[in-house]
Amino acid sequence: MPLGRLLLRTSAVNKMISRNSFVASKPDPSKPNMLRVGLAFGSTAFLWALLFKQHSTDVHEYKTRNGLQ
Repeated sequence: MPLGRLLLRTSAVNKMISRNSFVASKPDPSKPNMLRVGLAFGSTAFLWALLFKQHSTDVHEYKTRNGLQ
């Protein structure tokens, strides 16, 4: 059996097996997933707090090194 025909046959079998594995549905915008929303906003707030803390640490170190404090 030629290699091309074998590959075509295996890809057809894979499509038949995996076609029904996942069901695609559009998310309903009137019912947001509050867990995901909370995680998104919480992680964003955490990263901003980390950024501000790192910035203030960097400014303090800069002032200490250059004798400005």
